[in-house]
Amino acid sequence: MHRGSPIVSRFPGSFARLGMTGRSFCLESGHASHQTPPGTIKPMKPDDYPAMLAVAIAEARKGLAEGGIPIGAAVFDAAGNLLGAGHNRRVQNNDAATHAETDAFRNAGRQRSYRKLTMVSTLAPCWYCSGLVRQFGFGTLVAGESRTFQGGLDWLRSLGVKVIDLDSQECVSLLGEYIKANPEIWNEDIGEE
Repeated sequence: MHRGSPIVSRFPGSFARLGMTGRSFCLESGHASHQTPPGTIKPMKPDDYPAMLAVAIAEARKGLAEGGIPIGAAVFDAAGNLLGAGHNRRVQNNDAATHAETDAFRNAGRQRSYRKLTMVSTLAPCWYCSGLVRQFGFGTLVAGESRTFQGGLDWLRSLGVKVIDLDSQECVSLLGEYIKANPEIWNEDIGEE
């Protein structure tokens, strides 16, 4: 098992190391692998939020391909290294608690501190996931978009969390198309009747 620093690349088809688990993640296909990443892999710049969002979007697309709600998330350290990524699995696993942010959080593994970490999600987090960001003290939250759902962004800002809303049209379109086709599942996901 690899015990070095988690690493990530911004190039299509490249792989990113997921934490210290020894698993790799293909940024293009969104598939996990136990193989060693090919080639030279470099961390992202710590403030390259669009590149970080690309990891979360790949996860959202993976969730959609599995028949689930297309919301993805990823956790990065202060140097821009990918620690974990995940996607909403409520439909696939029949598990109401597996939101994208909780899946990425679990895949990131235990951390000594979360204050210098960045949670990236394709959608503004719901109150449940906003609570996770608050409970563990994430310093930065990057939302792909908040037009579809505002969640707890204002609350997190009021608590001193650095909140960046990228207002990504790709994120809006991806989830919007799903909601049109599956309004009942979406309403269930956000707790609406």
